[in-house]
Amino acid sequence: MPTALLPLAMVALAMSALMPLFASAFSIEESSQPCKGAPTLPPIAPTTKRLFLVRHGEVVNPGGDKPVYYGAMDVPLSPLGEAEARAAAEYLRQFQLHRVATSPLSRAIFGAAEVQATQRHLPGEEGSPSSRLMIHEGFKEMDRGEWCGLTLDEIGSDRMRRFDACDASVTPANGESYPRTRERVLRARDELLDVTDPGCASVLVSHLQVTRCIISDAEGLRTDEISKLKVATASITCIDYCGETGQQTIHIQSFKPDAGLAKAKDMAN
Repeated sequence: MPTALLPLAMVALAMSALMPLFASAFSIEESSQPCKGAPTLPPIAPTTKRLFLVRHGEVVNPGGDKPVYYGAMDVPLSPLGEAEARAAAEYLRQFQLHRVATSPLSRAIFGAAEVQATQRHLPGEEGSPSSRLMIHEGFKEMDRGEWCGLTLDEIGSDRMRRFDACDASVTPANGESYPRTRERVLRARDELLDVTDPGCASVLVSHLQVTRCIISDAEGLRTDEISKLKVATASITCIDYCGETGQQTIHIQSFKPDAGLAKAKDMAN
């Protein structure tokens, strides 16, 4: 190589090595190919906090061919459910997330870990408490108590209808009602919002009933209307919380990224 060209080649090589560092230091959101059919989100206002709610993927129902209610049982994801969780994480890659929170159940932790793996800008150094997953008991799925392992026929459709209508007299032994579940979920949600900085977004990977409780609060629904909300496996909901007015704005509800996967079996929960 001619001596006169050597400095220029060295400069070009150095610049190519530094470009990723400049990009990560100054970009607000990581560049990513837009997800097919994904809604466009507005920027986060300086006084607003944003939550992405992700339901876990398809599970292996403990009843096998006989779908049973499992609630807060720690059932595993199916191979399809794991693929769904990765697809949701890949969609969220484009956003710079402040916190990644999850239920303590393994099916939710798997999805949260997939989300965290796509994030290179979480607060704190690697291995520090602020960069780990926020695992919160308040985000656990509704406990079905003695109904765990039973089919709808075994529970009784009329009994389930009364349960969904918040008739406390039919709450299963050692289980939770919708009012009790909603109360502890919203308390945990507020704790997540408390540690999310204004102008930032956090993500919660959890469950059907947890997501329903948070959406119902944003929509102003009564507790006895929660069971009517549709939330697909590994779907994403986005809600903004205004710090000045307290207004909750839903931008996305139960959006499922198109990853070319088979349709999930979403049976008794």
